[in-house]
Amino acid sequence: MIRSTLFFIYLIIYTIPYACTCLIIFPFLNTNQRYQMAVGWCHSILWTLQYLVGTSWRVEGLDNLPHGPAVLLSKHQSAWETLAFPAIMPRPLCYIFKRELLYIPFFGWILGMLKMVHIDRSQGSKAFKSVIRQGKERMAEGSWVILFPEGTRIPVGKRGKYKTGGTLFAVATEVPVVPIAHNAGNVWPRNSFLKYPGTVIVSIGKPIDTRNLSASTVMARVEEWIETEMRRIDPHAYSPQDDILEQY
Repeated sequence: MIRSTLFFIYLIIYTIPYACTCLIIFPFLNTNQRYQMAVGWCHSILWTLQYLVGTSWRVEGLDNLPHGPAVLLSKHQSAWETLAFPAIMPRPLCYIFKRELLYIPFFGWILGMLKMVHIDRSQGSKAFKSVIRQGKERMAEGSWVILFPEGTRIPVGKRGKYKTGGTLFAVATEVPVVPIAHNAGNVWPRNSFLKYPGTVIVSIGKPIDTRNLSASTVMARVEEWIETEMRRIDPHAYSPQDDILEQY
């Protein structure tokens, strides 16, 4: 509790001035410089979390990451992966998010200046075409597009419903998808004030070629790999009985 409280206080004291500085400086920087400045905040948070709370991480399968455009599809358990992935990935990441997030003070304003991909759901079918256009532009600039196919943070040991939005995008843009598993929920549980010491294992799978495959087929392969890998890196979170119940 004490360490988590100190970390929370640090977040408030550090993040607000940092965000204000970004808002002042960003208009004078190019897209890459803005991204690097935002990633600097991510590095700072991870460093503080490691030395204040005792939360570290280990990445497996970095050599599986492709050299060209790709869509990263990750397990979603906590806020940890959202801020950690930009810091640990070798390429800039482009998140796809709801347009409404742009109106959140500080956080949304900065997102709007980082050239991410936003979805305006009020546009109906036009929204997906806009996502395709924005995503292609970001990947042409060297970024990887990243999504959480479960949509929301899932409790440790559970499986969410995998939605095909990410694979629809990958199939439409003809790029491979890279599945990612991790156990961040053990150290930064969803909707929890408390943070815990431990090591987050991030496991990166081999790219899945999307050519001549349907979005549902690709997503089935992504889900199978992620959920199988979750049971390897975090075996104590899963029980054979839960796996049997999930099949029904």
